Amino acid sequence: MNPIPVRVMVLDAWDEIRLDLAPTALVRDLKIQALQAARVRRPADQYLVKFRGAELAEGPETIADAGVVANAGLIVLARARLPVR
Repeated sequence: MNPIPVRVMVLDAWDEIRLDLAPTALVRDLKIQALQAARVRRPADQYLVKFRGAELAEGPETIADAGVVANAGLIVLARARLPVR
């Protein structure tokens, strides 16, 4: 299987991460890899992944199941917004 190149915008770091993932990679794996690459230290459970404006389920769904195609843009953002002080 050929890897799928994706672009993941991690909003906490305001950085775009490029990943090459197998079509069988889980959505959760994508999120964890993107957060690690962006050096985000908060737990991955506090974040969600969006694709084409909708949240992707993190159960047994793979990125291929979610319809992610080559060079797709995804967003990883916090589930709850942090207050600004």
